[in-house]
Amino acid sequence: MEKDLLVIIPARGGSKGIPKKNIKDFCGRPLLHYTIDVARKIADDEHIILSTDSDEIIDCAKSTGLKVPYRRPSELASDQASTRDAILDAMDFADKNNISYSKICLLQPTSPLRTVADVEECLKLYNAELDLVTTIVDADTNPYFNCYEINPETGYMHISKGDGCIIRRQDAPEAFQFNGAVYIINPRSIRQTEIGAMKKRIGHKMDKIRSVDLDTPLDWAIAETVMRELKDNSNEN
Repeated sequence: MEKDLLVIIPARGGSKGIPKKNIKDFCGRPLLHYTIDVARKIADDEHIILSTDSDEIIDCAKSTGLKVPYRRPSELASDQASTRDAILDAMDFADKNNISYSKICLLQPTSPLRTVADVEECLKLYNAELDLVTTIVDADTNPYFNCYEINPETGYMHISKGDGCIIRRQDAPEAFQFNGAVYIINPRSIRQTEIGAMKKRIGHKMDKIRSVDLDTPLDWAIAETVMRELKDNSNEN
């Protein structure tokens, strides 16, 4: 259990791709509950902040016994509001209420296949000299091999990086993307800049099958299938 960790769970109410996804039933439980479970394995309840503007989401969280003393301002819950602004507001709440922390863990409910072990591995990698430790996964496209850009002057496509002469993907440098499951953030760094502009970032690689981020109904169907498969395998063992 981390004593100096502030866990922030961002869960605004206005989901369009999957309506009310944060409280939607996922393999027999509200989606939000999976992330609350993980949060409680790494921090005590007083260091867990649910950041939401929704009464339904607050009630869903409270049904687990988690207290929800903070409410995200409506102006930080729109499609235009940034995640960083929501993080900063939650940090301000923690500071005003004498909740001490030296690092932040952002856990998005849309990554239900993330495990406590994934968070712990990120925490092991973190130190105060870093801006960010986050979970990553092999990129769907590789900028040296099959990721292209369009020249605005000619309209022709060109490879994003390199000379375009790599003919086998396995010969290209590895490329990764954030999978959104875990972010361990330096509080000083997030006060200064957006996550995308941070320089000192390192990653903990997760497998592809558990890196599903729930944006569409297809993502949801895939993730539920994977979750059931993992549960079946666990029961067999």
